[in-house]
Amino acid sequence: EDELAGQSRLTRELQDDLLRTRMVEFDSSLGERLHRVVRQAARESGKQAQLEIRGGGVELDRAVLERLTGAFEHLLRNSVVHGIETPDVRQQAGKAPVGRIVLNLHQEGNEIQVRFSDDGAGLNLARIRARGESQGLIQPGQDLNDAQLMDLIYEPGFSTAESLTEMAGRGVGMDVVRSEVNTLGGYVLTQSSPGQGASFELRVPLTTALTQVVVLRYGDRKVAVPASLMLSVQRLPVETVEQAYVDGALMAAGERMPFYWLGGLMHHSDRGVAHGKTLPVALVHSAQQRLALHVDEVLGNQEVVVKNLGPQLMQVPGLAGISLLASGDVALIYNPVALANRYGHAAQQRVHDAEAAARQVVVEAATEQLAPLVMVVDDSLTVRRVTQRLLEREGYRVLLAKDGLDAMERLAGEELPQLVLSDIEMPRMDGFDLVRNLRADARLAGLPVIMITSRIAQKHRDYAQRLGVEDYLGKPYDEEHLLGLIARYTSHHSAGKPARA
Repeated sequence: EDELAGQSRLTRELQDDLLRTRMVEFDSSLGERLHRVVRQAARESGKQAQLEIRGGGVELDRAVLERLTGAFEHLLRNSVVHGIETPDVRQQAGKAPVGRIVLNLHQEGNEIQVRFSDDGAGLNLARIRARGESQGLIQPGQDLNDAQLMDLIYEPGFSTAESLTEMAGRGVGMDVVRSEVNTLGGYVLTQSSPGQGASFELRVPLTTALTQVVVLRYGDRKVAVPASLMLSVQRLPVETVEQAYVDGALMAAGERMPFYWLGGLMHHSDRGVAHGKTLPVALVHSAQQRLALHVDEVLGNQEVVVKNLGPQLMQVPGLAGISLLASGDVALIYNPVALANRYGHAAQQRVHDAEAAARQVVVEAATEQLAPLVMVVDDSLTVRRVTQRLLEREGYRVLLAKDGLDAMERLAGEELPQLVLSDIEMPRMDGFDLVRNLRADARLAGLPVIMITSRIAQKHRDYAQRLGVEDYLGKPYDEEHLLGLIARYTSHHSAGKPARA
């Protein structure tokens, strides 16, 4: 144990040394470049401005710095073009003719705070409202507070510039700044005072090379989310989650949060499927934004090494990095808040469209009789698929489970199968334990069970009979015999049971 502890300590020290090689000083890397950006913007806009960098000795991860360089330059140009007034206007307002922009860096734990502030005119909220109404972002006369108005500047295509220049008017900028910061797992805070100036505070992780992530599953896919963005994970009743899908929002932690299905934000499926009586919902935040995320499973957290995305993937919205999990699986690291900002409205609209279509189908199919449902429980994917094809060919509906535990979770749903076909040798919960659990549950005790197994000794048959198994077949089984048994046990379902082929 001492040797393992020593090896672990050496590994951690080596890891720390390698991470330190990625750290670069802000001032020596970007200082002169940012001063040049301010001088050029002031010269081209006919204004006077100077930049002061405080805390420039702070070290950041080289990858974080490279990714945010464009955002830094845009914020400085914005301060000069939209914030700092001309020398004449400044003197009339009792200010020095030279505008002052302060870039302040401060490390707090594993987070870097980068604050851009100027002593200019501040954000013109009246012009922001007018431009928001003209672009259809808000309704004329809509009641919005100052924070909501300031948030409009982050909308794609938004600009208050009166004319198109090399530095302003294209509507491409602040939305990209927030998107880049969100993608890194950070957020942006905005403040403004009329006549006094505006400030933009960026909070980003110190390094993205090594980070804690929470692995979430939707369907058969997994994504990782930075642990710093996770507020909590809750298990909520199915009824509560279903209502959240209808409303598009969920009451949690004392506030109403936008509600999304993770698979919907990832363009995988319109909405999640309920398994069991409670469903996992992850509460995620970034700055003041909070949202609720329905997932199929929370697989836990891991410390991972984040791989560089490369130029091809750096522009993918919400994608912060790629890593290799301990299991060997490749995990994409996403910021769900950034995904919701980009795709949230469309995802919720697909849910509402699907609900409307489902209601129409239910009305049309109200008089139709569903085929009997048969559950197949086997740890072999091949056996499950072969049996599924056989039963569906005969007109049955099929519910699949990979072991006894998975079967019990699926049997917690509203609709029960008319018959269970189960193997015996399975991980986590074998076939015998499954039958014992079924017979001990008042709701499931009456389900007929047919064992299909390679264990064909008489002692196994006798044990299965004592547990209450209806029939016992050895592998390989006769298909006609199995179909005959299934028809017998599902015949009580209705007169409209599927016909034998």
